[in-house]
Amino acid sequence: MSATFDIRRRMNGITEAPGKTWFWELAAGVIDAGRCIQCGTCVAACPSDSIGIGSKGLPALVKMCTGCSLCWDFCPRGGLRYEATWPEEALVDEGSGPAEDWKISGGPAAPGLGRLRASYTARLRQPLPGVQDGGVVSGLLIGLMEAGHIDAALMAKPSETETWKGVAHLARTPDEVVAGAGSFYNQTMALAHLDVAGQDLPPNPRVALVGTPCEIQGIRALQSRQWSWGKSHPEAIVLTIALLCTKSFDYQGLMLTELRDRRGIDLDEVARVDILHGKLMVDGRDGSRLVDEPIRDFHGAALKGCDECADFLGHAADLSVGSVGSGDGYSSLLVRTEAGEAAVAAITDRLELRGLDRPEALHKLNAMDKKTAFAALKRPFDPDGALFIEYGEHADCYDGTDRAPVWSDTSNA
Repeated sequence: MSATFDIRRRMNGITEAPGKTWFWELAAGVIDAGRCIQCGTCVAACPSDSIGIGSKGLPALVKMCTGCSLCWDFCPRGGLRYEATWPEEALVDEGSGPAEDWKISGGPAAPGLGRLRASYTARLRQPLPGVQDGGVVSGLLIGLMEAGHIDAALMAKPSETETWKGVAHLARTPDEVVAGAGSFYNQTMALAHLDVAGQDLPPNPRVALVGTPCEIQGIRALQSRQWSWGKSHPEAIVLTIALLCTKSFDYQGLMLTELRDRRGIDLDEVARVDILHGKLMVDGRDGSRLVDEPIRDFHGAALKGCDECADFLGHAADLSVGSVGSGDGYSSLLVRTEAGEAAVAAITDRLELRGLDRPEALHKLNAMDKKTAFAALKRPFDPDGALFIEYGEHADCYDGTDRAPVWSDTSNA
């Protein structure tokens, strides 16, 4: 029973209905405990549209909670066993037969890198302005739009009011895709923007999602349960592109505190921010290198909940894309599903493709990421476990740790 409802019980004697998990449990176990990864899955999952984005950029109640439990169930740091949305690392030797299937969508797994149909080092033949690492993602989205395979792409674009902050955006034209090219290292609550009504899209729109692995986990789980999600339309997502990710950062902590305040960087003069070869690099508009430091120097600005994720590779996506494993100016492109394969085939003439340059680099960073995750994750990591974890079980696992539920004024609001 939540602390909030327990107060009500003691005040008026009303007994809580069995099986209820409220937004306040999500707030205590994830948001107020500092573990929210700002993916927006809880907003998308709420059937009564009771959750929105609060003033701090975090999930908040905007109207009465009904206690349906879904915000807790689908949260990748709460009730969602995220590893159940992607295949285990293959446990078979090459040539010994099929590996384990996906818990949700089915399919063979490849040793070390998850389920694969193909893997490439890739870049666009004709460069686009503002892109990073060969422009593969932007090129894919534009090519699919122009071929009529998708109607829009849910991606990040620059904020109009906060310098070097990414915000969620539904791009409907190639020009809008180009305007959002490049990397942002803060989360955007992307899945909170799955309301496609009134977005000048055709009926039953087909949307590509470009996001971090946790956002792909959330959409996969939502799509596996066919019921009403309020204003959100997870079914509109027909292609998922995961950006290889070890951690995301708090915008305030990274861009304002670490770069602007501590290092004296004028954000208006920044032309590029990138994480490559274990370093954070910031380039100025005049071509100078403003920052070139080990990424560990900025870990204090990382989202705490990212430490618990062992999904650097974006196992649940149709395509996984990132710079690790390929030379400068190129992207590593992991094709995981039939939908991903069809997307690449549709624009092959725009891509320069070759075999993956350094798969060992992906294996190494994947192993390091898992080591960190398994040290931080307090519940058992179990790809064969149930998709959802009860709040009580979660609280028992995290009790007495630095990630234990925190019943604050926000939780009880």
